[in-house]
Amino acid sequence: MNHPEQYRGRQVVVLGLAKSGVEVAKILHHYGAIVTVNDRKTREESPEASELEALGISVVCGGHPDGLISPSVELVVKNPGIPYSAPPVVKALELGIDVVTEVEVAYHLSKAPIIGITGSNGKTTTTTWIGKLLEAAGLQPIVAGNIGTPLCVAAESAEAENWLVAELSSFQLKGTQDFRPKVGVLLNIAETHLDYHGSMDDYIASKVKLFANQTSSDIAIVNWDDPVCRQLVSHLKARPIPFSMTEELTEEGVFVTPAFISGVEDERERTIVYRDSEGKLHSIIAVHDIGLPGRFNVGNALAAVAACIAAGAPCEPLAEPLRTFRGVEHRLEFVEVKHDVTYYNNSKATNGKATMMALGALNQPIVLIAGGLDRGSDYMELLPAFKEKVKAVVALGQTKEKIAKVAELAGLSDIAIVDTVDSAADTLRNAITQAAEFAKPGDIVLLSPACASWDMFKSYEERGRIFKEAVHTL
Repeated sequence: MNHPEQYRGRQVVVLGLAKSGVEVAKILHHYGAIVTVNDRKTREESPEASELEALGISVVCGGHPDGLISPSVELVVKNPGIPYSAPPVVKALELGIDVVTEVEVAYHLSKAPIIGITGSNGKTTTTTWIGKLLEAAGLQPIVAGNIGTPLCVAAESAEAENWLVAELSSFQLKGTQDFRPKVGVLLNIAETHLDYHGSMDDYIASKVKLFANQTSSDIAIVNWDDPVCRQLVSHLKARPIPFSMTEELTEEGVFVTPAFISGVEDERERTIVYRDSEGKLHSIIAVHDIGLPGRFNVGNALAAVAACIAAGAPCEPLAEPLRTFRGVEHRLEFVEVKHDVTYYNNSKATNGKATMMALGALNQPIVLIAGGLDRGSDYMELLPAFKEKVKAVVALGQTKEKIAKVAELAGLSDIAIVDTVDSAADTLRNAITQAAEFAKPGDIVLLSPACASWDMFKSYEERGRIFKEAVHTL
């Protein structure tokens, strides 16, 4: 169907009463669609239902009734987290009904060009950074998507002079058809979310949908250091602008180089530079001046610079926000120093690679708090980092035995397995107390779970907030 002109009078089912579902239902209703919103939660668990019903939107709670999906339905907009095995999704696909996420609706609503950012790690930091860089360059960004404001809400208010800067998950991208960002940014690919996607092939294919509809007038920002991302370059229809921390790119791209090109002949000083399409080098900022610690944040900075240059930003204003940005909540977030021990909240680390990145960013001895939802990984990828960077491990959640096993193989003697008690908050507090006992002055206590939070908490944000509150009350 055409969007949004042809919504009027069409039957649309929205699956899921989460924030994005509520907002897309209201927008579709505004454009004249006949909207039914469905959620498995009971009416008592769905306070949003009353707001929608007051607008004239039908809400069905407590399960998926047999007649919910019928041949008269022309579009299903599902919450990204709802699996494709869910009965109403299966029924819709059997009937040939389009099943999309609200990202697809947002694309058809937006007057503004879109910068779409995806990847296994670093999305929120890079998305936020791009917004700040574009602001500094006077390019009027609106930051939305998986980062907070539903993309459809931002898209409806965006004007042609704006840039819609969208953090996008694999769940969201899998449910797109026509979505086409003017600038697509793929940060990296790591094994994650296999419980949802079923295989790495499906996970990668969902990420790569970011580029599927781009043309030669669009731009694809890709991580040249990631083997999967690099292999994509030859298949892209869009103009590629790679970024690299390890190679001096000979064609257009953003990379790290010794700073002699900017007049400082010191191999220890390294600088982010942009090589333009004519081969000219433009110095952006010295690496040691970047406001966020860690090698992985250098990569995020490279991607952000490339995206902003692709959007038309000049190089000169980009240095200041790269220097002054201090990060996003739950991403290697400094919490407090207690008894000469520094506490960091990295609750967003929901896979092993994210935890390895955090460990690599810190230089003091680390007491690591890790563990959470078991998605089948053995966490052996953490072994080298445990040997090199970690002095003690406190393990909790469904994966606590697996995390502890890796710590044993790394030769660590200070290992604690925290029993789960009635309250998830109390379990985490017990873990923090144990970590504080392992820590000595000058050490770091790092919450970087390497796992999703859903075995104990509603979200990684809840996990991180409880961690911070507990640290403040130690």
